[in-house]
Amino acid sequence: MSDEDPPEPAKAVFSETGPRKRMVKPPTRGGDSGRGESVKVKTSKRRTMSSNSWLARQLNDPFVTLAKSKGYRARAAFKLTEIDDRFKLLHRGARVVDLGCAPGGWLQVCVERGVTEIAGVDLLPVDPVPPAYILEMDFTDPACGDMLLAHLGGPPDLILSDMAPNTTGHRETDHLRIVGLIDAAIDFTLESLRPGGSFVAKAFQGAGTSEVLGRQRIHFAKVQHVKPKASRQDSSELFLVATGFKGR
Repeated sequence: MSDEDPPEPAKAVFSETGPRKRMVKPPTRGGDSGRGESVKVKTSKRRTMSSNSWLARQLNDPFVTLAKSKGYRARAAFKLTEIDDRFKLLHRGARVVDLGCAPGGWLQVCVERGVTEIAGVDLLPVDPVPPAYILEMDFTDPACGDMLLAHLGGPPDLILSDMAPNTTGHRETDHLRIVGLIDAAIDFTLESLRPGGSFVAKAFQGAGTSEVLGRQRIHFAKVQHVKPKASRQDSSELFLVATGFKGR
């Protein structure tokens, strides 16, 4: 966050024989899976309590640290890597659509794993991830789907959806908006996915999710819900993974 207070510089301790440096041991953050010592956040009048909590969680999240070390734009990249390690969805020659692709972490994973025919869309601007084709527009715009498919040059083998609506703070309303986006992604999938293809979508536990699962089971050979390790345990977030598309 831009308003984070800078850390206080290490002080020198003086004696009669001259300055004596104080040894300062840098805080540890743990390894890929270890926690290490937690990093404390200095309070600031310019930050709200929720902002302080968010910052503390980010600083002490091993996936945030690991994402930076690997050059991923977001910790969410590890959600896709874990899903792909399990289901083997990404490969060279696959055509992929990424719905809600900002800031580009999933695009990075796709390209890293050999995908060259990939198109993404988001309301927010996304820095280029060559060779991905990126649209900055509303996915629910009727013209969006055709533009994505035109770039791929054929039906996609995999459709990813990490879309999430702007929240209102009203749990039921927010959940209905999330389900609405998943339904829109499913409609696009049923119209465009090649037979045998796969679909991965972010969802949240709650009323409506079981109906989404039921709708997918009609059109896919297998549907599962997965909670990757990179998905925070205190979050109701989960991912629906549907494989073996039967056709509409």
